[in-house]
Amino acid sequence: MARIRLENITKSFGPHVAVDKLDLDVADGEFFVLLGPTGAGKTTTLRMIAGLEKPTEGVIHINQVNVNDWGPAERDVALVLQQYSLYPRLTVRDNLAFPLRSRIRKLSEADIDKRIDYASKTLRITHLLDRKTDRLSGGEMQRVSIGRAIVREPQVFLMDEPLSALDAKLRESLRSELKDLQMRLGATFIFVTHDQVEAMTMGDRIAVLNKGRIVQVGTPRDVYTNPRDTFVASFVGSPAINLLPGSLAGDVASVAQAFQMPITRSAAVEGPVTFGIRPEDVEVAAGAPNEARIHDVENHGIEKIVTLRVGDNLMRAAVPARVEVKVEEAVRFSWNPDKVMLFDAKTGLNLRGQAA
Repeated sequence: MARIRLENITKSFGPHVAVDKLDLDVADGEFFVLLGPTGAGKTTTLRMIAGLEKPTEGVIHINQVNVNDWGPAERDVALVLQQYSLYPRLTVRDNLAFPLRSRIRKLSEADIDKRIDYASKTLRITHLLDRKTDRLSGGEMQRVSIGRAIVREPQVFLMDEPLSALDAKLRESLRSELKDLQMRLGATFIFVTHDQVEAMTMGDRIAVLNKGRIVQVGTPRDVYTNPRDTFVASFVGSPAINLLPGSLAGDVASVAQAFQMPITRSAAVEGPVTFGIRPEDVEVAAGAPNEARIHDVENHGIEKIVTLRVGDNLMRAAVPARVEVKVEEAVRFSWNPDKVMLFDAKTGLNLRGQAA
């Protein structure tokens, strides 16, 4: 398989800078996720690794070799797209065989059959081999598309939002299948998505991109529990984090003159800050120190996401499904003082780690 290293990569399209001085190091056999909103530069980065775009500046290494001047075929990578890129008039078997019958590969029919057999069993599509792809469901077509990548036995699998066109239940199923596939193959996967649930559940590590730059790289847990700034904090996590303007004096957080709560000090900070608290760390319970009104209730099955209104502030809390609440009801709430994050009110940077 392969280690991928990007050094100071920049890609411009005329005056527009799509990727700006990006450094990245993806380990051999790692499931690495590029996460960010539309226009963050994720797909452009993937296309440069694939050889479909050439960087304006910087160097791309595959296994310590500079591949800037190599074409896509020379790089031995497989690209799986959101669009299935299948030939509708061909059978599944013929679609899988197609990339193996190029003049470059020169594989025997026995070798082709062996690779098709392995890929179809791995993806559980053996029963579809003689069916034309225009008669397949979306999930089946995506499996065949992934199968076309597997039969090539590439150094790297590059996946550009391959699940985004599927329905929610099928996405959930294929997420676990893809992660299982990567672990069984021991392959290097670079997976592009704007869906933070996909990133959190599948990635060994995540790179969060915004406006062509990497904001933070880390494990899903690192990025979730210690986001570098308010952008990462708000982009990663579902339901979204509560970001509340206020000020800090000693161990007391004052939120926009609406309420006060204790926090566990993690930085020597006084004055204006933005408080970050995850909904699961907000507790709605009788006897809690502060009062709020129920602004909205979302039933998620195993839990409810309750939006609390405190003065002009809205704050989400996750409560067990059995808790009975209704809109405009008065409730008491508190938060876990150990879980409150502090962000600079001007820059949005996480203040954790400053000298206490």
